[in-house]
Amino acid sequence: MTRLLLTLFLTCAALPLHAADNTVVVKAAAPETGCVEVEVAGKREQSMSCLSEKLLPPASAAARRPPALSGAEATVLRPSNQLGLYNRAALEHRMGNAFGKSVTPQRPSAPPPASPLLPPR
Repeated sequence: MTRLLLTLFLTCAALPLHAADNTVVVKAAAPETGCVEVEVAGKREQSMSCLSEKLLPPASAAARRPPALSGAEATVLRPSNQLGLYNRAALEHRMGNAFGKSVTPQRPSAPPPASPLLPPR
């Protein structure tokens, strides 16, 4: 038992010596121009504008034209009222002041019957 503990102790003591030979030092790259790094409570943060610039596609990709849309893709991009689908604004317009109060759309009152004795307007 003592021999096992001694072997285990010597093995653990030799590990840091072996790790020191293979240590890799990584140096941080110089920050790009225009990017500001801030350290708050031990955490380094970059500015949001810098991160947004890094997410933008390269200028060559921005100059390319997007591919033409197929017929199905063009149909999907059309507004809902052109496709005959539900449209809240159109429903509010059709229902008038009865929207949210009644299931019957607002209709103008019926005109009074015309008198046969008076000339038409």
